[in-house]
Amino acid sequence: MAEYNWPEASKRSLIGKRISRLDGPEKVSGKAKYTYDLKRPGMLYGKMVRCPHAHAKVSSIDTSAAEKMPGVKAVKIIQDPGSEIQWAGDGVVVVAATEEHLAEDAARAVKVTYEVLPHLVREEDLSKAGDRAKPAAEKVAGDPTKAFSEAEVVSEGTYSIAVITHCCLESHGQITEWEGDKLNVFPSTQAVTGIGGEFVKALGIPATNVRVRMNHVGGGFGSKFNADRWGIEGARLAKLAGQPVKIMLERDAELMVAGGRPSSFAKIKMGAKKDGTITAWESNSWGTGGPGGAGMPPLPYVWQIPNQRMNHTGVATNIGPARAWRAPNHPQACFLTMSAIEDLAAALKMDPLEICLKNISLLGPRASLYQEELIKGAEIIEWKRKWHLRGDTTAGHIKRGLGLSMHTWGGAPHNSECRVTINPGGSVSAELASQDLGTGTRTVIAIVAAETLGLPIEAVKVNIGDSAYPPSGGSGGSTTVGG
Repeated sequence: MAEYNWPEASKRSLIGKRISRLDGPEKVSGKAKYTYDLKRPGMLYGKMVRCPHAHAKVSSIDTSAAEKMPGVKAVKIIQDPGSEIQWAGDGVVVVAATEEHLAEDAARAVKVTYEVLPHLVREEDLSKAGDRAKPAAEKVAGDPTKAFSEAEVVSEGTYSIAVITHCCLESHGQITEWEGDKLNVFPSTQAVTGIGGEFVKALGIPATNVRVRMNHVGGGFGSKFNADRWGIEGARLAKLAGQPVKIMLERDAELMVAGGRPSSFAKIKMGAKKDGTITAWESNSWGTGGPGGAGMPPLPYVWQIPNQRMNHTGVATNIGPARAWRAPNHPQACFLTMSAIEDLAAALKMDPLEICLKNISLLGPRASLYQEELIKGAEIIEWKRKWHLRGDTTAGHIKRGLGLSMHTWGGAPHNSECRVTINPGGSVSAELASQDLGTGTRTVIAIVAAETLGLPIEAVKVNIGDSAYPPSGGSGGSTTVGG
């Protein structure tokens, strides 16, 4: 196959130019259809009976009243008596009815009794975690004991960032529809190609029997890669009812079970010379990501401090499990580390920008790049003119100050396939099983195809969001334009 190279940048007609989003008119006019908007022929509405307790064992389930209610087509027990529930909001029974309010009535009619078990939902006080605290192995680099004994200034502080739950504009959910032994799934997802495999595994059906379709998704932020319990049980309920079933999480359920970012707490000690040279780091951190605890955030983040001692404890709590959330674990590490550096700067009565620039070599191979960014950023916001030592003595209740932080995250391309059909009139269609999180996948693919083929962008029709098209990667890890 002959190699192809785009023209040099100055001669390109589309790449690098300002191009209006192809799906812009559809979205601003309200014509765009999200999973939440869809209604399939004969579709039923599914609702889950959720455990109200943070930790409990199911004692008994009585669905008889719900089964007799108007419009109810199917009732399915998800977790049998004896099952242990690890967080509030976990589904126990799922019902399907002809109208959403009828499904809600049926869910309320299901009688479930529980044996309430001891629970832990707050992790701020590590001393109360008991055997739920799982310490990791200590990490040591250099000689932190000696470094602290020789440090001219030592700064200590406790910092924290709590669990934050996902709350996408479009809640999690899907429509599942059977055609004989073939399953159609209409999800709100970040992975049109990947999500089908979870249905295959859970339901024990051939991969060729699952088709995933989605036109638009109302946000994901890392939380919409999985089929989830509501997806799998929705498919089973649809099979039981013999009709399509739509399950979309309610807002309260979204906050309880759709995942969140793990918390991070840390007691941090830093050692330095009087001139601001950082010499030592010690951190004792803990946090939770739900029943599985939480791993150590990448402390001391971007700084390769020569003498370090780090201990971390994951705390298992009875809250919904953690999920990926925009650069997993990096915001936590950034906040903890940079807060400690700000406090060190205050102890030294130094400008934190000066501290960062003085220790720029600790940033490793990218030190020069960070240096350029810091200098340019400071110039743009007039840091030297506006920054002052802690404490604002100006009159009034409004106080002003500047803070400094540095953040990093990687990204990488993924493999994708695209089928391009050249039509008799000269137009083309490009098809691939990608998705558009709102980051412009349709437009980017059209630009690439048009530039490559020497066509105006209007001559390219992009079709995505269908697993019947050639496979593409998921949209995540800051690689959000699939294709």
